[in-house]
Amino acid sequence: MPTVTVYESAETVPTVDSADELGVRRVSSLFPALADGPGDQVALRFGERSLTYGELAAAAGTLAGRLRGARRVAVWATPELETAVAVTGVLLAGAAAVPLNPKSGEKELAHIVSDSAPTLVLTAPGTQLPAGLGDLARLDVDASATGPAAGAAEVPDTDPALIVYTSGTTGPPKGAVLPRRALATTLDALADAWQWTADDVLVHGLPLFHVHGLVLGTLGPLRRGGSVRHLGRFSTEGVARELTRGATMLFGVPTMYHRIAEALPEDPELAAALGRARLLVSGSAALPVHDHERIAAATGRRVIERYGMTETLMNTSVRADGEARPGTVGVPLPGVELRLVEEDGTEIGAYDGESVGEIQVRGANLFTEYLNRPDATAAAHTADGWFRTGDMAVREPDGYVRIVGRKATDLIKSGGYKIGAGEIENALLEHPGVREAAVTGEPDADLGERIVAWVVPADPQSPPTAEELADHVARRLAPHKRPRVVHHLAALPRNDMGKIMKRALVADA
Repeated sequence: MPTVTVYESAETVPTVDSADELGVRRVSSLFPALADGPGDQVALRFGERSLTYGELAAAAGTLAGRLRGARRVAVWATPELETAVAVTGVLLAGAAAVPLNPKSGEKELAHIVSDSAPTLVLTAPGTQLPAGLGDLARLDVDASATGPAAGAAEVPDTDPALIVYTSGTTGPPKGAVLPRRALATTLDALADAWQWTADDVLVHGLPLFHVHGLVLGTLGPLRRGGSVRHLGRFSTEGVARELTRGATMLFGVPTMYHRIAEALPEDPELAAALGRARLLVSGSAALPVHDHERIAAATGRRVIERYGMTETLMNTSVRADGEARPGTVGVPLPGVELRLVEEDGTEIGAYDGESVGEIQVRGANLFTEYLNRPDATAAAHTADGWFRTGDMAVREPDGYVRIVGRKATDLIKSGGYKIGAGEIENALLEHPGVREAAVTGEPDADLGERIVAWVVPADPQSPPTAEELADHVARRLAPHKRPRVVHHLAALPRNDMGKIMKRALVADA
């Protein structure tokens, strides 16, 4: 990993004759519209509350003046206007923001605060913080502040912008340190891929403690000089309302698009609103092909998918001017190097749509380290600087990437075949008796691993049989991809981003 110089505060940055020395850039360049854009244009709207660019510049700039000299600042990341102001202010101050999930348990929250050691926590006025934050200084964010705004700090673009903690499925959450260059690189690459401009108005109801809702869904519009309308809480009614009122883009996770697909047959206004959107984007997990097709049939619009991680921000996307091909996440974004490798590290050169390998990436979009975890940082990278994503994929002849699952939970080795759980899940969801589906592997003395399906039936009183589902999959894919075991469930365990928690399924088996 490259050596990164981190300064304790903006005041300690050496004076240089050229901004190119040490890679110094004005932090305000992350949000040029704060300084140069039309001050009366709405930047943020949360429910009935909104801020123009002029008002945001004043509120965030005033906050930045109070934070100058801080190294890391925690943000109690509720879906409110104050969270967006807080993160913007932290970045203008030259510090790193540590978004805190308000739903975190006491143990997880204590670990994050101890590990990141923030100077203080920012929150909306009147918020009751948990006892675990009692020893941390608190500063209430004034979203209506109109005092003199502090000038943006000058810091290297390699300095931390965000420290975002991973889900911690294999241990305590790790803090991925995202440099300022990574935010700019990813957002500019997405602007190129999605033809994203200041004229776009984004609507979403995503949480603000993850990359999806915070970086893409909030900082993305601010970097472009456009607007974001946050629903506070996702609802199909809210989506229809905002798209009808002129929003041009919708961001969501598969759970949200599934609810949209379910609602469309009885909601012509929702279908019409989605049909007006310039871009419908799904991320954070794979969107089932069945939901793709239902939405396209009802609205005439295709949902496009992109692929990223906390550690890498965005790596690939279907382009706005490209083919929205269900089941794929498009092509590598500008500036991102991507390769597939075998278990021994050998690169897979064939773009044949069949050869499965682990995705590895390089580029300026990557994190710099796991905070306080040099061993984990080193283990996540190859000797020549490629990040091991742990995601398995194939590449189509035209370069499109199709993810088949996680290496740890979604790659099943059965009867000498490498099988991705994702394609079996999509096949199961095409069965009319299946509402939700997940696929895992379990040890088998003969096959090595056998395929296990976890199914939420459409009609719990009359679930499809194991034989019926096995035949259904075998006809659509191949006999060796059929599930050998089927479990019927009332619901699949999911995290707050809608991802199925497969480790919980296996643990409860």
